[in-house]
This record gives sequence, C-alpha cells and structure tokens, in this order.
Amino acid sequence: MSSSQESPQLPTTAITANNTLKATTERWFEYSVRVQPHHTDYAGIVWHGTYLTWMETARVEYLRSIGIDFADLIRLGCDIYVVDLSLHYHRGLQLGEIAIVKTRMTEMTGVQMYCDYRIESSDRQQVYVTGKVTLVAVDLEKGKIMRQLPPAVQDAFIKMLE
Repeated sequence: MSSSQESPQLPTTAITANNTLKATTERWFEYSVRVQPHHTDYAGIVWHGTYLTWMETARVEYLRSIGIDFADLIRLGCDIYVVDLSLHYHRGLQLGEIAIVKTRMTEMTGVQMYCDYRIESSDRQQVYVTGKVTLVAVDLEKGKIMRQLPPAVQDAFIKMLE
C-alpha cells in the first residue's frame, strides 16, 4: 500500500518533551453521582463501562472548575485523547447509591497528561474503582498530536498540578 493510502498515524515523537511538571499535593476534584437505572445491568449493579463515563464527566467538570470549558478547547482546535487507561474494580455499586468520583492530574509532560481516579462511597468508607489514564492533546485540524499546548490551556493545566 502506498503511503498516500495508509491510514493517518499520530506521531508518537511529539509526546516526548523534557518539560515535566509533577503534582506536589494530594488535592482531588470531587464529583458526586447517584446510580440511576440506566447505569446498571439487570441485577441493579453498575455496568463496568458506566465508571468510564463518570470518570470522563469528572475530568470535564474538573477542567471547567479551573476555567477551561471543553467546548472552548475544541474551538481552539485542541482535543484531549485517551491513549492509555487502567482500571481496577474493587466492588460494585448498586442502584440508588451515591458515589464520589475523584480525579486529579498527577503529571504533565509536554502535551501528555496523567490523571488518577478514585470512585468511593459518599462516606469515604468504601472504594469501588481506582484508575489511571494517560491523555494527549491533539490538533483537530491536522489530526496529529500537538507539539505544544496553546499557552492559555497550558497555564490552566498547570493550575491542576499546583
């Protein structure tokens, strides 16, 4: 197949950079959810994919809390793609229960960001899910990983690490 017919690839060389910022605090962003019928399987237990939706929602709300509206990010031509995801399911949530979805950015290397997640009971006594996700900023027009974040976006992400 000629190179003009190959599917586009994201250049992974754009991910590496020598400007790494690491979190120095244990500050988590918290987002509360109540288990609704559409979140569960037929036994009334939260379906495993629902946790991913909650994590994404918490991350978008976390960005909003520091001044980044995701729609504005898209208008700037920047999207955030998940490139790696790891979840550990500790126990299931049931219909009607309330959980706290916690997220925090732990590190930023160039345009690559690392986030931790914890989904726990509202009384903080039970842990349901823990996870880690690696994100990269992508230039929507070019369909490639960005070389650097727009300055306003980078400044806001740095707030998440302080």
